[in-house]
Amino acid sequence: ITDPAKLGELLRAIQAYRGGPVVRAALQLAPLLFQRPGELRAATWAEINLDAALWTIPAARMKRGRDGKEHGEPHLVPLPKQAVAVLQALHPLTGRGAMVFPGERNHDRPISENSVRTALIAMGYTPDVHTWHGFRATARTMLAERLDVDPLVIEAQLAHAVKDANGRAYNRTQYMAHLTKMMQRWADYLDELRAGAAE
Repeated sequence: ITDPAKLGELLRAIQAYRGGPVVRAALQLAPLLFQRPGELRAATWAEINLDAALWTIPAARMKRGRDGKEHGEPHLVPLPKQAVAVLQALHPLTGRGAMVFPGERNHDRPISENSVRTALIAMGYTPDVHTWHGFRATARTMLAERLDVDPLVIEAQLAHAVKDANGRAYNRTQYMAHLTKMMQRWADYLDELRAGAAE
């Protein structure tokens, strides 16, 4: 989904979702943070710093080659205030365990990818319309087209290996200020769309 009105509808459907609080929180964070489903659902509280509003995903959990997993830098995800609020509300429910989104049967394992997929389908969003992974394409497209964000900054937050015009690898840590600003701007834009803004 890359149409603002249709995204607003999806965000309102997520807001109205009455399933379990763990899946609901994952649904709320998926469009806000647009990380890969496996990275989001397997998040641990040890990776989350609510005071610093930062989620640090270890290299070993990222979609990388073996060397990148073993020796790469962690992926940093600045948390907009809306994401911090979702996590603060979830913490009393799951914060005593390791997993941010623990499974119902086994709290030491995260929810399955099917849990959010099933919730989306229940809301009328079948895989041909929108998927959990689709939030990445939504953000990639709309940040560039609607908010005019530098594609290099977007790609860095998507954890894609990118190079600038001079061929240097894009240094994510140097761009934390840009990333933080972009993530808050995106979250505010999603709030506007949820409230019914057309653009």
